[in-house]
Amino acid sequence: MVPTPPFNPPSPSLSGKPFVREWVPPPITQQKENFAELTSIDLSLLDSEDPAVVQRLVDQVKVAIRDDGFLFLENYGVPKEQLHRQFALAQYLYDNITDEDKERLLFDPDSGRWSGYKHPYGFKRFRGVADGIEQFNWYSREWNDIDRVPKCLHPFMDEIEAFCNYLTGSVNRRLLTLFSRVLELDDDYLWDNVQSHGSPTGEGYFRHALFRPVAKSTEEASKGLRMHGHTDFGLTTLLFSVPISCLQIWGRDEEWHYVPYRPGALVINIGETLEIVSGGHFKATRHRVFRPPQDQLHQERLSLVLFNSSVGDLRMTPATASPLIQREGCVEEQGVYKEFKSLMDKGMAVPNNREWREIQIAQATNPTDTERNKVGADQVVIGGKLMQQREYLGVKVLLPV
Repeated sequence: MVPTPPFNPPSPSLSGKPFVREWVPPPITQQKENFAELTSIDLSLLDSEDPAVVQRLVDQVKVAIRDDGFLFLENYGVPKEQLHRQFALAQYLYDNITDEDKERLLFDPDSGRWSGYKHPYGFKRFRGVADGIEQFNWYSREWNDIDRVPKCLHPFMDEIEAFCNYLTGSVNRRLLTLFSRVLELDDDYLWDNVQSHGSPTGEGYFRHALFRPVAKSTEEASKGLRMHGHTDFGLTTLLFSVPISCLQIWGRDEEWHYVPYRPGALVINIGETLEIVSGGHFKATRHRVFRPPQDQLHQERLSLVLFNSSVGDLRMTPATASPLIQREGCVEEQGVYKEFKSLMDKGMAVPNNREWREIQIAQATNPTDTERNKVGADQVVIGGKLMQQREYLGVKVLLPV
């Protein structure tokens, strides 16, 4: 195969661009315990001219996404200095965004989108308990209307848009090629038939996020949670590995484990759409954001994430053309796929992707909500494990807290 070209962004020194201070990665934790062991995938191997090398890569991916739903992606085409530039731009945003822009661009989750600026007071438009999490989310309307973007970032939109175009059109496309091969389908099956298009992020979104240390009262109300245990509702999530250890995954041992830092790597989450399209052969990643280890409690955590979404009108059902599914059937005991199959077996319509993602955003709850987050409300104890139990559009969702 012809080698994939590396990311080649616009120059940061073009006329009219203000000075942006360098992003310096904070120190890593010295804690050694309770870290997950994740498979690392070298995406550049997909360009190999040796079919055996590519097949070994596909086999490696197949095991990782079925067992864990989580993997590291390396050598995907973005050099570390250019990645650090993108972190510097996110840092610049939170150093310079005005109160006027925070109010003008305030998100409205009841609409079913995180579009715009999230204040550090919970995941509703009204201000709840301070949670220390600020975000800015680019959806199609932000890409299409510069006035929907904080003014401090206007001079840098060429770099940010080029970055997201590369992540979507190169990195995620190659990743979906690997997943299509696992399903034994044509290379572009998932890209052509499932992935949404039409903006740098399709119907998905790109996020700059900043997690600040929280007050003791917030810590106590949330029991250390920054974001509930959940699975992402889209196709794939591309999350850049950062030194502050807050991200945790639910292991096969049914315990939470911190995700280790791997400089420059992408952490890949499998979303619920892929779990359903694969008939349960891909495992949607159960993960949460938790307080960091003791030696990082007072550090800020800056984060860059791309959430890839399928076509909104797509009814999420298995890709029955897959020889893998035809040969091995579906993995029916797994996650949300089991619930979707239950509806299909009854002849009921399953939600389409837009309905599925928007209802979950609109009905999101805060980790600091002491009324909802208790046994008998949204939580139950099953097998000695505390689980969150919700229902969306007739589909029951059960996830570890």
